[in-house]
Amino acid sequence: MLTTSDHDLFRHLGADKADLYRRILAVFAAALRQYQLQLRPDEVLAQGEWAVGAVPRIEDIQAALTQLSAWGNLEAQPDMARVSSLNDYYRARFLYRLSAGGEAVEAALDVFAASLQRRAELQTVALEDITMRLQALCRLATEGRGQGAVLDAAKVHETLRDLAQRFEEMTRNAQHFMAGVARQLDLRQADATAVVQYKRRLIDYLERFLGDLVRRSGTIAAHLSALEPDIESLLQAVAAREARDAAPDAATDLAADRLARHQVWQGRWRGLRSWFLRHGDTPPQAELLRARARSAIPQLLGAIAALNERRSGRSDRAADFRLLAGWFVDCADDAQSHRLARAAFALHPARHLAMTVSSDAPLPASTPWHQAPPLAIQPRLRELGEAAPRGVAPPVQDRTVEREHIARQLAEESRQIEAARQRLATGQVLRLSELSAERPLEGESLDLLLSLLGEALAEQADPDQPVERLSGDGLMRIRLEPLAADSHAEIVSARGVLGGRDHLVTITPA
Repeated sequence: MLTTSDHDLFRHLGADKADLYRRILAVFAAALRQYQLQLRPDEVLAQGEWAVGAVPRIEDIQAALTQLSAWGNLEAQPDMARVSSLNDYYRARFLYRLSAGGEAVEAALDVFAASLQRRAELQTVALEDITMRLQALCRLATEGRGQGAVLDAAKVHETLRDLAQRFEEMTRNAQHFMAGVARQLDLRQADATAVVQYKRRLIDYLERFLGDLVRRSGTIAAHLSALEPDIESLLQAVAAREARDAAPDAATDLAADRLARHQVWQGRWRGLRSWFLRHGDTPPQAELLRARARSAIPQLLGAIAALNERRSGRSDRAADFRLLAGWFVDCADDAQSHRLARAAFALHPARHLAMTVSSDAPLPASTPWHQAPPLAIQPRLRELGEAAPRGVAPPVQDRTVEREHIARQLAEESRQIEAARQRLATGQVLRLSELSAERPLEGESLDLLLSLLGEALAEQADPDQPVERLSGDGLMRIRLEPLAADSHAEIVSARGVLGGRDHLVTITPA
């Protein structure tokens, strides 16, 4: 626990001259890295990185060094090297160096700054390193298993230490990365083009990591299962080697120290196994990470689609109201203004379904209230605001037939969409005019093709350049390569014929 004097080491961070104090301590930290242990005030002034037009005076440096010494960040001792007269001897001259507490504070602040600036990442290289370390452990366990063979504890210790370090780095970075994905989904203040390009790179990055994770998880799990018969002997050998090298402690004996270190290594091994092997009903952490990364991809695609819609020039509500105000200004008289208001704000009269009109002939919804026959309003509705009396609730209706009908409709729609996707996403390079050559497109196939063409053409900045993009649902990828400017393509469907410039189109599953 920090004492009161230890707290003084951090007082310069909140002081009025915090910037001056930090620049001075940065000079001492840089000098310590260059094995320059002591500095004079004029050397601090010469080596400091000061802001333009804000170079301090030597008196300010001297006062700051004195204050830092009082707080404990620096240590001062008399400077006798430059004494040439009796007056110089009696004049206060000091050499300054970082104290032990000052060195600890500088190291802590460096670690703090590095942690804030570190970009977490999904390390596919770490998966390869873990695989190689596990292979090395399997070889060492096999070599030490034979009769008369001696287990190489030094190599086992080195391999396990590297394995634990790489695994901890990978899990820590993966945790920070996936926690930061949610913050990276919302970048509304940045440039729209830059945000779209960044999110696409992020999606490609996630796809590469997921592919590598799927490929290597099975190999790592196989190595972990193969090491199960020998892992206890390996961990015991490593714990015994660490206990022999540890400094003696009067409070614990060698056996207790070896047992404690063995338990630490067992915990590390259990953490590694839980990442790649299922324990009971608990899925491995690698599957959870893969599911989290996969769920982030549709969110990123949705964010990109929203940005594309924002860039496509669609008017917002304020622009709609401004346009509507211009229409009101152009109205010729009040009657035309009232008609526009009724159409714009849905002010046409309508009959309520729960009220019956005292007339044999049904009334159209456009009938004004003052021209319609009177309504018979129940007194209960006027008094209590409800027409139905309180009492036992009506029995719950059986909606099984309706639900089955909706389920059949959804299944049929899904089947049609999947059939349309299989027809279009063949991966073949075809001319746009050849898509409907065999039979006219209709139904879901036509809607899906038009949706893909609309998304791709919206991304095309130049009509002569090819374009490639992922569909909005992330299931297909389309590439369009424009042909000659005078080329012509027609897509024949039951609804009509769509014509335009011909393209080479390639639609593949994502």
